[in-house]
Amino acid sequence: MKKTVLAFSRITPPMVERLEQHFNVIVPNPKQGDIAAQFNEALPQAHGLIGAGRKLGREQLASAAQLEVVSSVSVGYDNYDVGYFNERGIMLTNTPDVLTESTADLGFSLIMSSARRVAELDAWTKAGQWKATVSPEQFGTDVFGKTLGIVGLGNIGAAVARRGRLGFNMPILYSGNSRKPELEQELGAQFRSLAELLAEADFVCLVVPLSEKTRHLIGAAEFKQMKRSAILVNISRGPVVDETALVDALRNGDIRGAGLDVYEKEPLAESPLFQLSNAVTLPHIGSATSQTREAMANRAMDNLTAALLGKRPQDLVNPQVFNG
Repeated sequence: MKKTVLAFSRITPPMVERLEQHFNVIVPNPKQGDIAAQFNEALPQAHGLIGAGRKLGREQLASAAQLEVVSSVSVGYDNYDVGYFNERGIMLTNTPDVLTESTADLGFSLIMSSARRVAELDAWTKAGQWKATVSPEQFGTDVFGKTLGIVGLGNIGAAVARRGRLGFNMPILYSGNSRKPELEQELGAQFRSLAELLAEADFVCLVVPLSEKTRHLIGAAEFKQMKRSAILVNISRGPVVDETALVDALRNGDIRGAGLDVYEKEPLAESPLFQLSNAVTLPHIGSATSQTREAMANRAMDNLTAALLGKRPQDLVNPQVFNG
């Protein structure tokens, strides 16, 4: 008898077709009514869940008595109550590595667009403001040769650092929980405390996972430590930054600008950030290329299939629950 897979966000027809080779697949359909109600109705049947963007824990999964695995189409897993999963023996998988380069591309594009005021001056030009040679009021700042500080030099952070060092001759500083001797040798990266990095870097790029330790890691005090000419880039998780403090820092000129792909609340329908010309605001698109999303989906399906067929998934977040 086939096990049942329930999607907790939209999955593509090819994904459904592939999963149906092994499982019964339920995909809530907005044309059939409330998505959340359909999900909750199907939950007791589910042996596996696949998707992204939904908080799942004790309250949400109380009726999922048969659940064996949650396969997240993402790297981060802060939406999931891992302690509860462990308590229930539910496997949790994610999709690391496959989105590293796409997310690093996006991070560096935020560095470039913030420094050269791309979004702001695009809007300025389209509004008919370009009537003569640009004046210092439209000048940006150089990227080449400036100091890049990476907070969290994991795979994505290292990929951003390589773009900066090898492409733009940027000295690399980094902070984190451990030293990275290989990257120090490869890129000349220099380890700093967070306070030292903030004081020295021209660009500060956040690439840390969200945890209680990193929540509001960057707030009012940290913005005061940064150069007034510095630019903050966040491609990690929104709550790593105190958004109210960021708005104040941008308004008061404590830092020059910010490039943001993530926010404390998502989707972000309205925000004071939207009124600030020195903030570039993107809709959480770090991995949003067709090639990368397809690779993430394939990885998630591989993890899900392995788990439900009794094999150890490649990307098991909580290996202690695997009984294979």
